[in-house]
Amino acid sequence: MSIFKDFAKGLWKENPVFVMILGMCPTLAVTTNAINGFSMASATMFVLVSSSLVVSVLKRLIPNQVRIAVYTVIIATFVTVADYFLKAKFPPISKALGPYVPLIVVNCIILGRAEAFASKNSVIRSLADAVGMGLGFMLALVILGSVRELFASGAVFGRTIIPHWHSWVVMILPAGAFISLGILVGIFNLIRLKAKNEKRKVKN
Repeated sequence: MSIFKDFAKGLWKENPVFVMILGMCPTLAVTTNAINGFSMASATMFVLVSSSLVVSVLKRLIPNQVRIAVYTVIIATFVTVADYFLKAKFPPISKALGPYVPLIVVNCIILGRAEAFASKNSVIRSLADAVGMGLGFMLALVILGSVRELFASGAVFGRTIIPHWHSWVVMILPAGAFISLGILVGIFNLIRLKAKNEKRKVKN
């Protein structure tokens, strides 16, 4: 498999949110607006890329019996860096994200990529996989956050898109997160299904 395929699969074929349905806790909790979704995804991507890189480099030195514990310590180290960075440089965003940045430690996307990919592949391939998965996660959170913010306030990233919009309060509530995510997953999978059918027609 090429480096490009390692990268691209996280964006579309194996998108962590829309296809694999992973990382649901931050996905549903922090995406009340686009900036929160982007910030959370950025922190997650930093941890994912950094931990995958370290795991890939050290994979032969980590005893098999304690690999999960070691991966968790590596991930926790980078989560702490991300958490303190946000608190120091972007206090309002850190406050808005609340406890969900520290909870990146238990995000199954990160530990899953460390165990399933980084520990078994080269540094370059692991880096491509992590960047692709991170961008796929970011894409999903930004889209979800933008949809919820648009229907809640008529704005995206704080900029008014629809003036005098009548707020849909449900979109800032948990119910709005579930409804929006369900619709987006349905749309995403419908597009993937149509693309597969088109490929089959071309082959036939």
